[in-house]
Amino acid sequence: MVNLVEKPSPSRTGGRDVLIVAGDPAETDVLTTSLQLAGYTVAGTADTGAEGIARITRRRFDLVVWDATLPDLRDLDRGSRPAPADLPPVLFLITCDYLHTLLPGLGQRNADYVTKPLRTTEALARAELLLRGGSRGSGTATTGYGDLVLDDASCQARRGPRPLGLTPAEYRLLKHLLANAERVVSKDQISRHVWGDFRASDAIEKLVSRLRHKVDQDAPALIHTSRGFGYWLGLPRD
Repeated sequence: MVNLVEKPSPSRTGGRDVLIVAGDPAETDVLTTSLQLAGYTVAGTADTGAEGIARITRRRFDLVVWDATLPDLRDLDRGSRPAPADLPPVLFLITCDYLHTLLPGLGQRNADYVTKPLRTTEALARAELLLRGGSRGSGTATTGYGDLVLDDASCQARRGPRPLGLTPAEYRLLKHLLANAERVVSKDQISRHVWGDFRASDAIEKLVSRLRHKVDQDAPALIHTSRGFGYWLGLPRD
């Protein structure tokens, strides 16, 4: 399991105890490091749903970060799962393909979600919101820039009233550009956030080109190239 580094002095999080339940060791490592640097205490990890439920049953955590796509969750007896009232706040990690399994019961508990591939800045922001008692729950999670809007609840995007009809890779790219609006994003960053691994420069250029064709049918153009550096989203600069 993950070797924990020394935690920095408690910040606004108050050193609250977090349990991470995720099947991907690399994802657990990233979450552990990010949470610790933000001042949380990673008090436990689990790589299966069954182990996660056992840990919650044995002790109290202030927050649980839970991969909702773990395959063994579907096989667990519902009677063995803690009731929503017995659970600490839960931040689910979910892919668009699994959202339909998560959203119906989300409003019954103090819970929120972030879509994968994981963006640690978004996960930390949602975690802080949960611990303040401000879960967004089953409400529509939208982000946008001007008339460009992304809806994480449906994994759909639109420009004004026009649906964009994005592929999953295009959606992840646009979401990453929106999260970094008006800042240049390198090809390496795009590769990690869209695919989770390295992709050749021409593959990234083709993906950006397809996305630009869909987004920038309406004026003004929002996706721009910073030659030699990467791409950015925003209104044209003088």
